[in-house]
Amino acid sequence: MCGRYAMETLEAQFEAEAQALIQPRFNIAPTTAVPVVRNGPSGRVIVLQTWGLIPSWSRDPALSARLANARAETAADKPSFRGPFRHTRCLIPADGFYEWRAGTPKQPYFIHGAQGEPLALAGLWDRWQGPEGARESCTILTTTPNALMAPIHDRMPVILDRPGQDLWLAAGTATEVLQALLRPCPETWLRLHPVDPRVGKVANDASSLIASYAPGGSPLTPIGPQA
Repeated sequence: MCGRYAMETLEAQFEAEAQALIQPRFNIAPTTAVPVVRNGPSGRVIVLQTWGLIPSWSRDPALSARLANARAETAADKPSFRGPFRHTRCLIPADGFYEWRAGTPKQPYFIHGAQGEPLALAGLWDRWQGPEGARESCTILTTTPNALMAPIHDRMPVILDRPGQDLWLAAGTATEVLQALLRPCPETWLRLHPVDPRVGKVANDASSLIASYAPGGSPLTPIGPQA
């Protein structure tokens, strides 16, 4: 996933109060901290949480790396996710995300909002109490791909529009309404382009990673609507 943030943009976009300093990031990987929009005591807040859910009942925080994503089709029933699905849903803002198209070599793509706007990814969060204190963590819900994403991968994040965001965060939203939100977004919401394979190494973290890239200076075959 990729997250590149400006504090004012996030606060205005998600009508939330930032309670953490959000640094620009271009190659966020599971087990690192990501900005999360969740409900606070007096409104929405933006906090940093570990990407990779640690269930509150878990004895092993190392489980986090394996729970970076939750399948939308089963999240309401899986033991690790069903509590957060009912009580602690969140939004995970991102300027875009990466996915790799199969081939030799595999080619990474950057998928982002059609108008350059931050994406609101549907997420769940939980609070785990360890010997050194509480730790909040989150997971990103994934669904089947839309027409733009299907040639690249068989899953994509659940992306919500403004009405969907409000329903997802509201405490009283019925389960059947929540389930109806967990579908692939329209392909017109997104654009994509190939990016430098250096993004495959987590240590690389620079704005150049999200720029359009063509090996040897020759353009790659585009996928889906680009205009």
